[in-house]
Amino acid sequence: MTIKSPLSVYLEPDLKDALEAYADRRGQSRSLIAEAAIASFLSPDADEQREAAIAKRLDKLDRRTTRLERDVGIGIEMIALFVRFWLSNTPPPPEAERAAMRRLGNDRYDAFMEALGRRLAKGPKVRQEISEDLPPQEE
Repeated sequence: MTIKSPLSVYLEPDLKDALEAYADRRGQSRSLIAEAAIASFLSPDADEQREAAIAKRLDKLDRRTTRLERDVGIGIEMIALFVRFWLSNTPPPPEAERAAMRRLGNDRYDAFMEALGRRLAKGPKVRQEISEDLPPQEE
């Protein structure tokens, strides 16, 4: 049997209440819970555990960033493809029709923005329709 030395510790009231509540839920003494917490904090493994937790979070952030880069890339490619297609297949309008076409273009733009808003609100998103498993193809 080991002999334990007493230690007097001053805690903030909130921390003391949390310690008491935790000890009560576990059916353990506050002293035992505090001892285990201090041992865990001072353990050489604690640094490794913290490092592993940080590495796990960083990996998760890296995966999110990779998905964001992919999604932005899809958006850029989609817009570029549309603009290239539109520019190569749309002849310039005659001067006499430009004002009417500008009004029609504004109306179409408004309809497009409404449709985009509806699609973003309820999906599916374009990025969800594109498989992540397809290998990149050379042009």
